[in-house]
Amino acid sequence: MLVADLITDEIPPLKHTDTVELALDWMEQFKVSHLAVVKNRELLGLVFEHDLMDYNHPEEKIEDLKINLLKPIIHTHQHTYDLLKLMMSFNLTLIAVLDDKDQYKGCITLKGLLQNISTMASVQNVGGVIVIEMNQADYSLTQIASIVEGNDAKILSAHVSSVPDSTKVEVTIKINKEDLSRILQTFYRYNYNVKASFQNSDFDGGIKDRFNEFLHFLNI
Repeated sequence: MLVADLITDEIPPLKHTDTVELALDWMEQFKVSHLAVVKNRELLGLVFEHDLMDYNHPEEKIEDLKINLLKPIIHTHQHTYDLLKLMMSFNLTLIAVLDDKDQYKGCITLKGLLQNISTMASVQNVGGVIVIEMNQADYSLTQIASIVEGNDAKILSAHVSSVPDSTKVEVTIKINKEDLSRILQTFYRYNYNVKASFQNSDFDGGIKDRFNEFLHFLNI
């Protein structure tokens, strides 16, 4: 998924001539701690809520403030993973997006990003989860998928992460079936190290509930 697919026009950018008071009002209204500041369509940077909270002159214009505007750059053609890395690096609740001419195109919120990542990871889909640990040299998603599909199931999403201080990787797969017994038996037969499995709707419901609670927290 590309950055362009996640842009929202629900949150307008601040103009450089807008006031501190307006910026704080919008932050409260849209439940974000950052807003883009533009001059015409040029991105001047992001203004942070904590820089404005104790400001003694709410009527002062953004362009007159003696603060540095952070300017993290993301373009419409970049991938969602680049976006996630950038937002996590700067702990942002909102990021401005530029087009191929470096002009302001729109913004993306942390809430919107997480909702789309949950879709990519099939968080909301009913099914089971299997966690496998193996040597990095032995990892083959083709072989794993063959075992799953050989049991009349499909992989909805897969995530691979390195195990710290080792040459092993941990593979987490979401499968479109809740009953994983046959699939697990096949993995055991082929000597896979299955670290964990979750194969009932209560697990999926718990994941959904916690994810929805987190999204609600972002709205507070």
